[in-house]
Amino acid sequence: MSTDSVITTRALTKRYRDVLAVDSLELDVRCGEIYGFLGRNGAGKTTTIRMLLGLIRPTSGEVRVLGQAVRDGDQRWLARVGFLVESASAYPNLTVRENLDVQRRLTGAAPGSVERAIDRLGLGAYADRVSGKLSLGNKQRLSLARALLHEPEVLLLDEPANGLDPAGIVEVRALLRELADERGVTVFMSSHILPEVAHLADRIGIIHEGRLIEEAGRDEFTARARAFVADSLTAEEREQALLTADLERYFLARTGTSEPGDAA
Repeated sequence: MSTDSVITTRALTKRYRDVLAVDSLELDVRCGEIYGFLGRNGAGKTTTIRMLLGLIRPTSGEVRVLGQAVRDGDQRWLARVGFLVESASAYPNLTVRENLDVQRRLTGAAPGSVERAIDRLGLGAYADRVSGKLSLGNKQRLSLARALLHEPEVLLLDEPANGLDPAGIVEVRALLRELADERGVTVFMSSHILPEVAHLADRIGIIHEGRLIEEAGRDEFTARARAFVADSLTAEEREQALLTADLERYFLARTGTSEPGDAA
């Protein structure tokens, strides 16, 4: 993993009238790392990714991706980026293969990229099914396939595990890990699925009410979570928590939520 920053924000802020959605965000995401952007629903995750992509304009601050400022009129860097924003989307009356072929033509990807993407995301059995009739999980697989089609250097993924079954989550996790480790792809993924971030991310940042309140490497983050649990719970509670929910309890405490169900 390189120490060079691929995604950088400085004092990045987005305000919607009286709502401060993102507040002075400072990020440095390194080449080839998987960065887990962890937060409750409404914390500012999607707004941040939209600003990273240039889909919405920040109120103030700066964004750089692959060394280029993200601003109106200069979108050359987008050809090197794959992205998934919010819910899965595709042309509902086109098949999986047709959707991917449209994306291939738009991005200039190689002719063989469609079949590779179908194989990578386990979509072979659904390749000739119209996307509007896919399950939510397979729609998500299709969206991920579209994001990967042109072999991007950077992936910006908003809730990539959304709708996937446990097997699908494991497959996507392995794919993202392979892309980062073997091809040097930089992955910035938002999630509220706490175990998924803990399993996959090299570094984790917690965003709460638009502010980055904590950031650390995965091992350091886990150590902090375990220390919190060890100091706060009874012996019986500690045994259970350390096995199943240390990271979740720590996250909820840091963001002011007392019950796990409140974070849904």
